[in-house]
Amino acid sequence: MPVDLNGYWKMVSNDNFEEYMKALDVNVAIRKIANLLKPDKDIVHDGDHMVIKTLSTFKNYNMDFYVGKEFEEDLCGVDDRKCMTTVNWEGDKLVCVQKGEVEGRGWTHWVDGDELHLELRAKGVICKQVFKKT
Repeated sequence: MPVDLNGYWKMVSNDNFEEYMKALDVNVAIRKIANLLKPDKDIVHDGDHMVIKTLSTFKNYNMDFYVGKEFEEDLCGVDDRKCMTTVNWEGDKLVCVQKGEVEGRGWTHWVDGDELHLELRAKGVICKQVFKKT
C-alpha cells in the first residue's frame, strides 16, 4: 500500500536549487527570487488521485493528477514549458517522469519519519528539499 502523503508540509531545507533552476534555463532574476523562498506543500492524496500544491509568497503551483495516468503538464510560472508527465509508485516513493524538451526531468517524493523528502532532477542536476509536517 502506498504511503499517505496527505497534509501540510513546511520547507526546512533546499539544497542545490540554484543549479537545478539553471538546468531548466530559468532566467537569473526569477532564480534569485525563487532561491529566497521557502514554499510549503499542501498534499491531498485520495487513492490514485493526488493534488500537490506548492505555495509561496511569489507564485503558487498546483499539480492535479491520477497515479499511473500520463497527462500534459503546463509548467507556466515554473519554467514556462509543457511536458507529458507520468507519476507512479515505486515501492514507498512517488516518482514523476516529465517528458519534454528538458532531458532527465522529474522528481521523487517520499516520507521518512515526520519529513517529506523531494528530489528534483533535470539534465543530471539534483536538488534535494525536505519538509516537516505541520
